[in-house]
Amino acid sequence: MYIEQGYKGNLGLWKYAFIPLGFLALMVFNYISTIMSPVPVEDYMQQLIDKLGSNTVLVILLAPLVVGLFLVLGWTKLVHEQSITSLTTSRKAIDWRRIFYAFTVWGLITAGMTYAYILFAPENYVFNFQMKPFLTLAIISLLLIPLQTSFEEYLFRGHLMQGLGILTKNRWFPLVVTSVLFGVMHLGNPEVSKLGYGIMVYYIGTGFFLGILTLMDEGLELALGFHAANNLITALLVTADWTAFQTESIYRDISEPSLSWDGLIPVFVIFPLLLYVFSVKYKWTDWTEKLFGRVLTEEEFKSLPENEQ
Repeated sequence: MYIEQGYKGNLGLWKYAFIPLGFLALMVFNYISTIMSPVPVEDYMQQLIDKLGSNTVLVILLAPLVVGLFLVLGWTKLVHEQSITSLTTSRKAIDWRRIFYAFTVWGLITAGMTYAYILFAPENYVFNFQMKPFLTLAIISLLLIPLQTSFEEYLFRGHLMQGLGILTKNRWFPLVVTSVLFGVMHLGNPEVSKLGYGIMVYYIGTGFFLGILTLMDEGLELALGFHAANNLITALLVTADWTAFQTESIYRDISEPSLSWDGLIPVFVIFPLLLYVFSVKYKWTDWTEKLFGRVLTEEEFKSLPENEQ
């Protein structure tokens, strides 16, 4: 009962609104600034990189989200008076093996797909590896990217999902809203201006995948591992002049950006297969109830034997 873990805090629905609304306001401001700017996003990013270096720019991009993670966790602990464990999972303790399992599985798939693209279309990639900048990138990425991705998971699939579930007393509404908002968060990314709004299918589809992972597994662990692997492996292996993360990666994609069918394979093929793999490994059952069922009231939840004082 992951959503019901929110009852373990000092409830007050306004407490669930403050951080998400503030973050979304910043995203709206960022998007409006992007579309109103006379300089295209990719050109502005390139100017920054030319001036400061890509590794420094990466730190600048990641730092606010890292601060956001500690803000969400601090708010949960101090204002909600809720444990970080209950924000993370319905289990008695955070299952780190789940985090590392999801990280390993998606990390290997991402690396394999990347090298398959390079093998079958070598003209689209150049070898970009330079030891010193890459090692700096690796240190920055290992330290900051898992914190950045954890912020997004704790905000959307944690804080917001529990709050909306408790408010509406169902599971489908927070799944839909957090997934759509997760996609909307990426509207200001340079990929959207280059590939068009069709790429939002990928972002929103990824939000649904991560939301389903969270509800079916009754915790954030699999989503935390998957998301960290997705951003970390991508940042280290391949970059392009039109992506949000322009890094000193091993390869650089020099192809003309376009959205084709292969960009949607993860959403419609790989993610469903991964859900099946996870469901077998962790013996998921009762999909309808976990995704569309009713959220218990606070009284019902606290009356359960395991929650009785």
